[in-house]
Amino acid sequence: MSSTETKKITSMFVLEVIGRPQEFLIQTLNDLVKKIGEEKGVCVKEVKINPPILMKDQKDFFTSFAEIELETENILYLAILMFKYMPAYIEIISPQNLSLTNNDLNDVLNELTRRLHGYEEIVRMVQAEKIILERKLREELASHSENKIKASEVKKETPKENSQKKKIEKKK
Repeated sequence: MSSTETKKITSMFVLEVIGRPQEFLIQTLNDLVKKIGEEKGVCVKEVKINPPILMKDQKDFFTSFAEIELETENILYLAILMFKYMPAYIEIISPQNLSLTNNDLNDVLNELTRRLHGYEEIVRMVQAEKIILERKLREELASHSENKIKASEVKKETPKENSQKKKIEKKK
């Protein structure tokens, strides 16, 4: 096989979903399978979607999974699918032996690095937002506590003090 020739990779993906109602899980899995089939360099060969089952110790959450046999043009497309759809399980069915050029490996590693940087950026943004929300919550709680203290001070006034206060306010 020449270095420009690519060997297709057949693999099995298991995608798992959790949620409710159970009909939604089947529709979600069907939608995911359709999206995977529309990806560049990917051909879906066979699909088995398992019926939803009630999750252990849950009243209304279900789980279901799809077994998807697919063929990708190369290892890069397989890696992209892995990051995009985050399967619970991946098995390479064929070929038995994979040989990669350094360019193929560079493509996979660069895709991995790009994705990791993207995830890191999201984590940093979420952490910054968390800090802002915590600060606002503390300010709101402090303000609420101050208002509660002021309200309790008003309640401590005797009826006589309260009526005198009202007379003064009426004169204004």
